Amino acid sequence: MRGGSVAVVGGSIAGSAFAGAAARLGAERVVVLERSPARLEDRGLGICTHDDRFAELVDAGHLAPDTRRHRLTVRRWVTRGPAGEGDGGNGRGRLLWAQPFPFHSHHWAVLWQALRERAPAAVEYRMGSTVTAVGGDRDGAWTERADGTRTPYDLVIGADGYRSVVRAAVCPQAGPEYAGYVCWRGSYDSALLDGLPGGAAAWPEDECATVCYPGGQVVLYRIPGLAPGSTLVNWVFYAPTPDWLRLDGPTAVAAGALTGEQLSGMREFAERQLPPYWAGVIALTPPERTLLQPVYDLAVPHRTAGRLLIGGDAATIVRPHNTSGAVKALQDAHAFEQAGLRLGGDSWEPLLAAYDRERTAAGLELVDLGRTLGRAQVTAAPDWSAMDGPAMDAWWRRQLTTGAGFGGHTLGRTG
Repeated sequence: MRGGSVAVVGGSIAGSAFAGAAARLGAERVVVLERSPARLEDRGLGICTHDDRFAELVDAGHLAPDTRRHRLTVRRWVTRGPAGEGDGGNGRGRLLWAQPFPFHSHHWAVLWQALRERAPAAVEYRMGSTVTAVGGDRDGAWTERADGTRTPYDLVIGADGYRSVVRAAVCPQAGPEYAGYVCWRGSYDSALLDGLPGGAAAWPEDECATVCYPGGQVVLYRIPGLAPGSTLVNWVFYAPTPDWLRLDGPTAVAAGALTGEQLSGMREFAERQLPPYWAGVIALTPPERTLLQPVYDLAVPHRTAGRLLIGGDAATIVRPHNTSGAVKALQDAHAFEQAGLRLGGDSWEPLLAAYDRERTAAGLELVDLGRTLGRAQVTAAPDWSAMDGPAMDAWWRRQLTTGAGFGGHTLGRTG
């Protein structure tokens, strides 16, 4: 076994998964350095996993079979039409296509907590630990704090997201590229739906709704709440870049930081573009539960340098259209662990080389698919008013002509 010490920079889903993998590979000490000073319950909102990908992760031991989740079975694509056309009078819009959708939805924090609970005893979490720089060579690595203090490790893993400090050391030439549009996001207690015409019953609980308009779409589905038995509404609104947004570098506007004027502009835009029911769903979102995330792409040419490694969003940022973000992060950690088990020995170098080969190629495929989906669904979308079920089915199939799977690759796939 390899032994030694491992630092994981970033304690979210990717970081927790890599920390567990490093401990199971025999590291004597695994330290997770998370800059947030408190628990990460409110970070992120809803995410989805394909039924098959979830089952694979359970079988591989990364997730417990009883991890709380919400079952989805159908994705209904709709668009705005003349008042009452095709919507049964409930304002949901004209149905374009009912697509089978074998996915589970998750609350980010619930999934993260499930990973934390499965962490081996060797993993130590240090909250409020900000890493300002990392470095190293073939013989070791180090992390540096703001006061200049350096701590040596045998391996440093970067799972520190789209503004990764570790990526800056591994691939200084690589960085997120703006895709040209944003996603507004929000969530709230699903009981609030009762205040809409038709109430919650107008929107079946197993349905993921995709509401299309010229230049964008909104994806809406329910997720588990933090309290067992509770349910939240979760939505992602792909929209043009607001005039007020300044993109001087990778950025986001956190929940609670948007002004009243900015929120009003988004809601007015929704009222102009969306069927009434869905504009109403968005309008119910409290300001403190609404945020803005510009959409980025990132694919690095390599994921390791010396004793440094990157994974999750630090290595690959895939547009949310893929519905593969959490799966991608967990599969990165799985590939890292499987390479170590397969190669054995007491050296980190062969493991890092094998991980680099497998996950760099897989990440590039996922990013390419995300760009394809983004063009087809947002920046070069069809005339939705002219689409019907057969046309939608053919349009969807044209987007999935590459080997990169919607919802993520099959676990263990290489090349």
